[in-house]
Amino acid sequence: IREVDAIVHVVRCFDDDNVIHVDGSVDPLRDIETINLELIFADLEVLERRISKVARTAKMDKEAGKEMVFLKRLKEHLESGKPASLLEDLTEDKEKWMQTYNLLTDKPVIYAANVSEDDLADDGASNAGVQKVREYAAQTGSEVFVICASIEAEIAELDDDERAMFLEDLGVTEAGLDKLISASYRTLGLMSFLTAGEDETRAWTIKIGTKAPQAAGKIHSDFERGFIKAEVVNYKVLLELGSLSAAREKGLVGIEGKDYVVKDGDVILFRFNV
Repeated sequence: IREVDAIVHVVRCFDDDNVIHVDGSVDPLRDIETINLELIFADLEVLERRISKVARTAKMDKEAGKEMVFLKRLKEHLESGKPASLLEDLTEDKEKWMQTYNLLTDKPVIYAANVSEDDLADDGASNAGVQKVREYAAQTGSEVFVICASIEAEIAELDDDERAMFLEDLGVTEAGLDKLISASYRTLGLMSFLTAGEDETRAWTIKIGTKAPQAAGKIHSDFERGFIKAEVVNYKVLLELGSLSAAREKGLVGIEGKDYVVKDGDVILFRFNV
């Protein structure tokens, strides 16, 4: 559970007498605070183990002594009910320490507001619980998307065509899984570029701001090591014209070098030599 980049928190935002809430009532903000406290308790256990380890050398090692001071400050912060992500005035050294602890409350959070089928079409706009979650998320810089778990269970059993028709009948443009993927990409600063050939078209996930050689390295280390240039065209252009050669004829394929920053939706043909 510690090897995660973000936390997805499903928050109930619907009333249903047939689905009993463990606390007897539906209150999204209360539920969020309950989970936050559970995560804080889990992080405190991690800190206690780290403190115990660092304490063995803190008196003899200057660096360990500095970390011990930071650990105690961080522990007090968590014990006050605040997530690690809200700890302020972190120096570069403290940032490095924080990363090694891999605390759950230091991870970005994506809230999935779980609504009834009736609230799905307007994306939860008329649902008071969803609005509360959105307001809370805005204060913490978190992503929110609306989902109906019962609908997701139904469409999971359908093929692509049936799923599209089902969602259209509901007045919904995206399935919950698609919303989750989009929210995750935004939260983690990710994007995708594509490679296309006769046998396969594939999307590759990279960090926003990645340059062409490093993007090539996602495919194979030899591509990055021997990078020469990249032929780049937007996927919409490629779909419209039907082939890379047609795009070349219209002058819509760019020839890019090592400093090119890859854009979301680029279709790239890498030229390399090793």
